[in-house]
Amino acid sequence: MRLQFILSEIGLGLRRNLSMTISVILVTFVSLTFVGAAALLQLQINEMKDDWYDRVEVSIFLCPSESDAPTCAGGEVTADQRDAILTELESEALAEYVDEVFVETKEDAYEAFQERFEGEWWAQGVTADQLQASYRVALVDPEQYQVVSDVFTGRQGVEEVRDQREVIEPLILVLNRATLLSVGLAAVMLLAAVLLITTTIRLSALSRRRETGIMRLVGASNLFIQLPFMLEGAIAATIGAALSVGGLWFGVRYLVEDWLAQTVRFIPYVGTDAVWTIAPVLIVVAIGLAAISSVVTLSRYTKV
Repeated sequence: MRLQFILSEIGLGLRRNLSMTISVILVTFVSLTFVGAAALLQLQINEMKDDWYDRVEVSIFLCPSESDAPTCAGGEVTADQRDAILTELESEALAEYVDEVFVETKEDAYEAFQERFEGEWWAQGVTADQLQASYRVALVDPEQYQVVSDVFTGRQGVEEVRDQREVIEPLILVLNRATLLSVGLAAVMLLAAVLLITTTIRLSALSRRRETGIMRLVGASNLFIQLPFMLEGAIAATIGAALSVGGLWFGVRYLVEDWLAQTVRFIPYVGTDAVWTIAPVLIVVAIGLAAISSVVTLSRYTKV
């Protein structure tokens, strides 16, 4: 009987404040979508870091025939210089830093170049002699790239020492700032959701002030009186969270997996399983919003 009464009160409250309930659902949906997007973006960043940093290499580019670098004043790198650089890379002194060394000749560089720019008209005029040989150094610990860089920078026969982190880290920085922006927007929207849920519960409580007064007179407990209002907010917020999860799943499934992953293939993307990972968190946040709003409102507006 009590359960039936509570359910009827919830239905009555939702119908009386239908427009406000819809507003709560929409604001919760938008705010939790920002929260979920920020979480997915951070998962994406972590996925990229784990994949890319494990493959970070230090590239030691050897002097080509024509270079204005001071270390290439003697012209193209000689066989003795190449052998000396390789010997040092494989020496005991660098053994704790260097995992593996890959030798890329001019022919290898040319083949990789043609494969990368296949079909481009301007690439057809490039010859192997115009490219440069290099050593690709896989590191035991990518964080220690500076050690190898310091050893070979400025050495005769070496035009440039390039760390791939220089390319990766600006992108990671941009993505991290995008995450912070999403978190900031999410915080503003969450505050708006709390205020709107609070207003909805308050209006619902004021519209049923007479009923709550009668219930208190007949001995109903505070929990029994307040529970329908609390559940109204929780239901509206949970529906908003469910819509948010659905929107994020749709975005990841069709925009990321079906489109972006097929267009830009070198990035490891998060999948729909990541959405299901954060879905419980979004539901808990939605219920938490309703709980905070209820505590703030009901203690005042259900008193008689």
